[in-house]
Amino acid sequence: MEKQIYMDNAATTSIYPDVLDSMLPYLKENYGNPSSIYSLGRESKKAIELAREKVAKAINANTNEIYFTSGGTESDNWAIKGVAFANESKGKHIITSNIEHHAVLHTCQYLEKCGFEITYLPVKSNGIIDIQDLKKAIRKDTILISIMYANNEIGTIQPIEEIGKIAKENGICFHTDAVQAIGNIKIDVNRLNIDLLSLSGHKFHGPKGVGVLYIRENTKILNMIHGGGQEFKKRAGTENVAGIVGLGTAIEIATRDITKNTLYLIGLRDRLIQGLLQNIPDTILNGDPISRLPGNINVCFKYIEGESIILLLDQSGISASSGSACTSGSLEPSHVLLAIGRSHEIAHGSLRLSLSTENSIDDIDFVLERLPVIVKNLRDMSPLTKNK
Repeated sequence: MEKQIYMDNAATTSIYPDVLDSMLPYLKENYGNPSSIYSLGRESKKAIELAREKVAKAINANTNEIYFTSGGTESDNWAIKGVAFANESKGKHIITSNIEHHAVLHTCQYLEKCGFEITYLPVKSNGIIDIQDLKKAIRKDTILISIMYANNEIGTIQPIEEIGKIAKENGICFHTDAVQAIGNIKIDVNRLNIDLLSLSGHKFHGPKGVGVLYIRENTKILNMIHGGGQEFKKRAGTENVAGIVGLGTAIEIATRDITKNTLYLIGLRDRLIQGLLQNIPDTILNGDPISRLPGNINVCFKYIEGESIILLLDQSGISASSGSACTSGSLEPSHVLLAIGRSHEIAHGSLRLSLSTENSIDDIDFVLERLPVIVKNLRDMSPLTKNK
């Protein structure tokens, strides 16, 4: 294999060396339980609070509004179930979109079995909700709006500021799954009127198994995990100190040079998109061409299967995916692609390439050299091509 090129950063990212270095002391000599009152425990507690400050600074929140979790899935579950069950006396109606991550969709489906009513907003062909649809969906018994900041498959960025304004005007709690957005988009929870925000460390070069739920002060929400008094008595369980420290370091690095990094990634992204559309016939770009994550490329190639493309790319040393890592191995086409109007046949030919600052122009050009050949060879063998 000539080289290794990693382009599946929406699934997970490599851990930064500085992040790992910050974690190691809390895996070795500073291993104390943060709930202990002796010095070894106090050191761990101090490290957690420093990480909390870094997260709060990154999204312009207060430190007492930051709660550490096991990752984005737990944060989404806590936000949605916690608000739903805490406020069901006021109403049992929730609004979300039909392209959310399964951590949100499956949670909402569970709540439907518990007697809640969910409105799943459709999206336009570019993957963005219609604000007028949102306004029409609001009822007197609406207690929560949960719309993701940026889609994990097609990279579409939603009009979060408008959504937050509408939610605030109507006295409705607003949650956003920002797992893909952190490190790619500047986020100010106060300016955007966000009440709850989910994030996950391994999406911005931090460790796996640690995340955050931002909960605006005075938000009515139930605890989901019961036990000890950790995380301001809201989320029980001995803290993952090393993971929390790593997340704090990672979010500090990710947000420090965000403007420069965004411009760099947009340059790589647009070079790759343009090359694919120009060099491979019958290629369709999924998602909005402008209002999308700086490192996201999602396309469909007609007449072939995405899984075959991924396997052949892997043989060339290129790591990519056909969509969400959480649905890997599923025979069903992406619910996101179907929602934006792709047919089952075309959706099966999808490819997602997601970049980080560790990618280079040489990486882009290598993909543009190999991918057209792979697609042509697959089409030459495909009965779908012969029947077009």
